[in-house]
Amino acid sequence: MSVNDPPSKPKRIRCTDGDPACDADAMVNGQCVFAVGTCANSTFDTARCTSSGVSLITVTDAEDNGDPKFDPDFQALQIRIDGQIDPPTATANRCSTPTNIRVPVAGPAPGDVCKSGKKQVKITTLYIQGPRALKDTDKLKLQCDPPVPCDPQALFTGTFDRIQRQVFSRSCALSGCHDSQSQAGGMLLEVGSAYSNIIDGVPNNPAAAALGWRRVDAANASADTSFLYHKLTGDLPDPALGARMPFGRPRLDDYLVEIVRLWIESGAPQTGWVPGTD
Repeated sequence: MSVNDPPSKPKRIRCTDGDPACDADAMVNGQCVFAVGTCANSTFDTARCTSSGVSLITVTDAEDNGDPKFDPDFQALQIRIDGQIDPPTATANRCSTPTNIRVPVAGPAPGDVCKSGKKQVKITTLYIQGPRALKDTDKLKLQCDPPVPCDPQALFTGTFDRIQRQVFSRSCALSGCHDSQSQAGGMLLEVGSAYSNIIDGVPNNPAAAALGWRRVDAANASADTSFLYHKLTGDLPDPALGARMPFGRPRLDDYLVEIVRLWIESGAPQTGWVPGTD
């Protein structure tokens, strides 16, 4: 673990998934959880930093307004700042309770290859000093290094959990797409809702429904009649079926699309491992 680098001006926290010294959930599960709090009007370094009072504190990418980088953890941090620090305030060392910021590792890719995952918390503060309104921006870099070995069966509980976390949560359940605010196409792909929302459901798209397709055709264990699979591959023979997904984002890696296919053609189980997906 490398924390507060450099020590005199903390900018970075680096952790290995599962390290109890820095990973708040202390589990090898494909993500590090960093507890991040915020303080206003700090007296930690009065030689270099003084303020007559904080007027506004804004966390970047914390608003679910279609921002493609929107992060619900940043939103939770903003909510705690607004409620607990409650700017404007001149109270010294007024702090929020920590918010858990989750940083997933990248992967695993074929061969159980994983790379470090990264996030940056960016906070902008507006404060008044005499007749002037000044702005200060602070950044905290969070890095989650993967465990060794990076075994899918150690990171995920089963095939659907892998699809949820490696496909839906990273590429689909995003602001403006299939999150709780937008539910594009009437489909919600957030954790806890995705499975019941897609299994054997009739697509909102009239052309797909007319073909007899289902969102995921688990009853027939058929990727050919699963609208979700066609949306991921881009194999959409009728323009009325819409565009490839993720819309406006890079195409999913072939190995992830193949995991989805194998899962569907095994009946799309909610638990357990489908051969070839682990």
